[in-house]
Parts: sequence; C-alpha cells; structure tokens
Amino acid sequence: MTEQNMAASLKGRNFLTLLDFSTGEIKYLLDQAAKLKKAQKEGEGPLLLKGKSLGMIFENASTRTRVSFEVGMTQLGGHALFLSPRDLQIGRGEPIMDTAQVLSRYVDAIMIRTNSHETVEELAKYSTVPVINALTDYYHPCQALADMQTIYEQKGTFEGLKLTYIGDGNNVAHSLVIACAKLGIDVSVATPVGYEMNQSIISRAKEVAVSTGSTIVETNAPVEAITDADIVYTDVWASMGFEAEQVNREKAFSNFQVNGELVKHAKPDYMFLHCLPAHRGEEVTTDVIDSKHSFIYDEAENRLHAQKAVLAALV
Repeated sequence: MTEQNMAASLKGRNFLTLLDFSTGEIKYLLDQAAKLKKAQKEGEGPLLLKGKSLGMIFENASTRTRVSFEVGMTQLGGHALFLSPRDLQIGRGEPIMDTAQVLSRYVDAIMIRTNSHETVEELAKYSTVPVINALTDYYHPCQALADMQTIYEQKGTFEGLKLTYIGDGNNVAHSLVIACAKLGIDVSVATPVGYEMNQSIISRAKEVAVSTGSTIVETNAPVEAITDADIVYTDVWASMGFEAEQVNREKAFSNFQVNGELVKHAKPDYMFLHCLPAHRGEEVTTDVIDSKHSFIYDEAENRLHAQKAVLAALV
C-alpha cells in the first residue's frame, strides 16, 4: 500500500487499541512520528492541523499525557481543550452518548483518559469524530507506540529483538505485548502469581504473533523472562486506582524488582524503559533507571511525536 493510500485508510479512524491496526499501519505511524520529530528539531514542524481542535477528557491526573497532547496540537497548528469531570456534565451523570454527540459538533477529535475501557468504546460508538484512547484499565496504546519509536531509534530494527516486561500485568503490559506481536518482537512477561495479564487480550495478541513470527511467553519467574533480553521494561507495582493495595502489592512484587543483579541476565547492551512515573527503590533501583542503559526520557519525549503522528493521521 502506498503512503497516500495508507494515509487515506487511517483518516477518520478511532485509536482505541493497537489490535485494531495492521502491522503496516503501525509502521506507517512510526515513520510519520520519526519525520515529525525530525522536522520539529529542525524548526520546520508542519502545521498539519491548522484550525483543528482536540477535546481532551481527563478522569485521571496526568503529566505526560496532558502536556504531550496539548503541545502536540499546538505544534501541528491546532488547539487543545483540557476537560476534567468538573468541567463536563459527565461528572453530573450526563450519558456518554450525549457527551459524544455534542462534543463531535465542536471539536475535530476527542482524546480521553479514563478508568473503564467500556467508556472509551461507548464514546467512540456515538462520536462522529475520531476518539483516541489515552489510557484505560485495559489498554495504553499511545504509550506503546512511543515505546516502539524509542526502541527503533536505539536498535535500528525490530527484527530479532526480545523485550522483557517485569511487573504488574496491567494496561501497559497489554499494549506492549500487542505492539510487539504486531511488529514481530519476541516478548516475555514475568508477573507475580495472581497479577497476570488479561487472558482474552493476550489470546488475541498470540493470534497476531502467529503471522508475524513473534513469540509471547508468560511466566512467574523474572530471571527466566529477562535472560538475553534486548529491552527491559517495568511499571509501578500499584497503578492508578490500586493505591489501596500498595502494602499487599509490595509483598507480592518483592522478587520482581528490576535491579543491578537481575539485569545481569539481559544482554550487555540492553535498554531500559519505564512509562513513568517511577518509584525508585521500589519496582526499579536507581543504578538501573539512571544508568547509561536507560532511555526513559527519550521514551517520554516520544509520546509527543508518536501522538502527533496519530492526530495527523486520524484528523
């Protein structure tokens, strides 16, 4: 498919999960992200969304998501509106159906960061403009796209790579596994017993992996997972919404800390990633996250460029 045809196929689509996109479409978005990043660095960022507006619905607090989407729209020549539950009638019980149809008359796309993936699906069902999932309980596709961009920048390929994720089988883990499956990266996930990934989601990722040659391994043994890894990834043990489980999770995850001893089992040139915010001394030690192997700030920056690619493609 030509670049022009690829662009046409993406226009007007929703961005809810990477499962909805082909390998070719994901590679196209990554290519566009790289081009937009280069152009911005050279002071030649194209105003692709001049006169366009993005409505940003936030049910949860955010640093990277809010700033990257808002700045991204500005760099593309558009405008972003921050909308908290206090600003919307959703917070007082207005149906998602009404909110979706009204906002669609005002803005050119809707980004939402919310607790329930069902909320995003309902919003997309009734919206007549593209809806972008900026995080739900099941998926975090924008983060995974930025992760893939960072990996390609450092490794120059996706072929022959192994990514290891150690920690909670959460939304970040789900989207990482899907992205790896789509791009042919082998992925190994180590979680404590009782904190595994959602099996219906991972089953779909495994179906994708069959066609791309990716392998997906699930284990409860961190050393087994990290052996010969090219990329090591972790996330906080108690994600947003699970703060009340902090003490119990600290006990369950005590053997799943990414530290200097564990990364000895990875390849010597491994790269470390973390979606942030990070709790140093908890899920990862400072000698790993602040080492030469860490690319967490490149990864955070790439949220901006990857999301600009998504916005430009959909809108």
